[in-house]
Amino acid sequence: MTHVLTAPPEGAASDWTISQGWEAYSKAEHALWDRLYARQTALLPGRAHPAFMDGLSRLDLGAGGIPDFRRLSEKLERLTGWQVVAVPGLVPEDVFFEHLANRRFVAGNFLRTPEQIDYLQEPDVFHDVFGHVPLLANPVFADYMQAYGEGGLRSMHYGALHKLARLYWYTVEFGLIETDEGLRICGAGIVSSFGESRFALDDPSPNRLGFDLKRVLRTQYRIDDYQQVYFAIPSFEHLLDVTLNTDFAPLYAELEALPDLEIDVILPGDRVLTRGTQVRVA
Repeated sequence: MTHVLTAPPEGAASDWTISQGWEAYSKAEHALWDRLYARQTALLPGRAHPAFMDGLSRLDLGAGGIPDFRRLSEKLERLTGWQVVAVPGLVPEDVFFEHLANRRFVAGNFLRTPEQIDYLQEPDVFHDVFGHVPLLANPVFADYMQAYGEGGLRSMHYGALHKLARLYWYTVEFGLIETDEGLRICGAGIVSSFGESRFALDDPSPNRLGFDLKRVLRTQYRIDDYQQVYFAIPSFEHLLDVTLNTDFAPLYAELEALPDLEIDVILPGDRVLTRGTQVRVA
């Protein structure tokens, strides 16, 4: 969500968007997308939330090769009014929030190399499109993402961006969701990762806690390994309701007086779904 540059790079529009350049992808890149897609879709049934699997199908992301953002946006707009726009990597926070608030999801247009198939630090087109876009076909989650963008713009006036970023991290990127059949994955960082798709649900190491907004906003996170804690939302409707109906200004003021929480801590008031060993055995 952050970037060292403060102005759009050469070739980008004032809102940082660029052409996807779909015609420039090589056969090898399309084949790598297909390989990644096949590997994840073989793993995710029974792990990913049904709304994610439904979005994959409704948007036809398995049609073959890297999706063309123009055609993808046409389908997505008919479903929830969202578009997918290409950007040259990570963008400044205000640009990111402005796009979300206007139902535009920003996606990188480059694809990882075969040597990076299991991990790369900067989000690529597979993470952004396969991981994020299917849930944007769900009306409730689509509304949540717009509400998050609007909240992000407001948070910049309170110096609370680092707090709100944790909400995105623990829901949009690495969220779990409770269902009648048990915990399921909904976060893009998990569903797009072969290793973490298994680790997040199966491994004894991480804590898995019930979602609480204030708790999430206080909790630090790490970007260099699988998560030590996952938060599970009760439903997409609950997440949207909390986001729309919380007055964040006094909450930010309250949080300023409270210490941040270490990733592995469990508080007396936490709803513990799984108490982890904190010994990674992935």
